Amino acid sequence: MLRARGTAPRIAIIVGSTRPGRKGSAVGRWVLDHAKPRAGGSYDVLELERFGLALLAEPIAPAAAGRAYENPQTSLWSRTIDAYDGFVWVTPEYNFGVPAAFKNALDLLYPEWNHKAVGFVAYGVDGGVRAVEQWRSIMTNVRMVAVRAQVSLSIFDDWQHEHFAPLERRVAELDRVLDELEEMAATLEPLRAVARAPR
Repeated sequence: MLRARGTAPRIAIIVGSTRPGRKGSAVGRWVLDHAKPRAGGSYDVLELERFGLALLAEPIAPAAAGRAYENPQTSLWSRTIDAYDGFVWVTPEYNFGVPAAFKNALDLLYPEWNHKAVGFVAYGVDGGVRAVEQWRSIMTNVRMVAVRAQVSLSIFDDWQHEHFAPLERRVAELDRVLDELEEMAATLEPLRAVARAPR
């Protein structure tokens, strides 16, 4: 799908936890509420849990599959991700690492991620910082570009009695992530256009 030059990038806020009662849903809504009025991008929320992705269900590695998948859920996921230019990665940290379901969702695809920007909004006991460090390394292999700014939400400081109540400074932190993300997504558009062009 070719984009008109100069149009605002489409950005998906992916809630990567599939755990019942997940904190990520409230975080995703907070990001969307703050991002919607911005002129630099068009934002949607994707709840990973709703896609029902099976664990590495494709017999052919995604880098070699040419977007031709056997599993209907993978095909829907592929088409959905293909439509976006960048992502806000709403990620928890589980046992000092990335959540398995979110990693599987990344691993099921390859060209759909290429030349796209990603920014991180993480949460956990220590703000999800270890998960983000792992994600930054992983993203390089699918040819994504991670922006430097990130939001690290503490389950002790940013939740009150299980209710998401982010600290006041988080808004400025999120603004920095979105500023960098929109700029990077626009910068990478020529590479995406080449990749999308018929061959």
